[in-house]
Amino acid sequence: MIDILFSSYPLFLSAMLLTLKLTVVALVMGCFVGLVVAFFRISDSKVLNTIAHIYITVIRGTPLIVQIAILYFGISSLVTLSAFWAGAIALAIHNGAYIGEIFRGAIQSIDRGQMEASRSLGMPYSMAMRRIILPQAFRRAIPALGNQFIIGLKDSSLVAYVGMSDLWGAALSEAASNYRQLDTYMVVGVYYLVLIMLFTYFVNKLEGRLSNDRRSAKPQSKDSGVAA
Repeated sequence: MIDILFSSYPLFLSAMLLTLKLTVVALVMGCFVGLVVAFFRISDSKVLNTIAHIYITVIRGTPLIVQIAILYFGISSLVTLSAFWAGAIALAIHNGAYIGEIFRGAIQSIDRGQMEASRSLGMPYSMAMRRIILPQAFRRAIPALGNQFIIGLKDSSLVAYVGMSDLWGAALSEAASNYRQLDTYMVVGVYYLVLIMLFTYFVNKLEGRLSNDRRSAKPQSKDSGVAA
């Protein structure tokens, strides 16, 4: 295992960077998709609510590898895209369903009185949502989003089956050439562990920073003591 770790590090390092790039791009797009889905879910429009509900049901009810294959070959048949962008779009559509439910729950957890107070001050709904509701909802969603990001990173390994040379794709290629499947898969597991530890670290730092900003924003209580 150690010899594979050192002899194949250029291949796995390049594949790790590709995996990281793919995951970040897919999750950023997935957050935009998820935010739209969340607004559809909390909308008073039955049409929008039904569209979001069907989308979430289909994504949750079918295996990810099937979704990636259908979306990959479906997108490629309509538009000429590289394997990277086709895979990123497929992963974004998949993660968007789960991120949408995370955002929906976070938005609905904010006291409705805050929206009513904002509207009574003359704020349009969109401004109140953007300035008052969404910042608080985002803070509450950070732990769940962090978990989904880690799941998204691990799920990205499935794009290897549609031709991408990510970490898992590189591992399959390397194992086929050196005939040491177990050692090769253990090595690639180390690379995935490093990426997940980095994701976890940055999510925890962001969560801690937002918590500190929230505490510092609270008004300080007045001193109730009697001056001497």
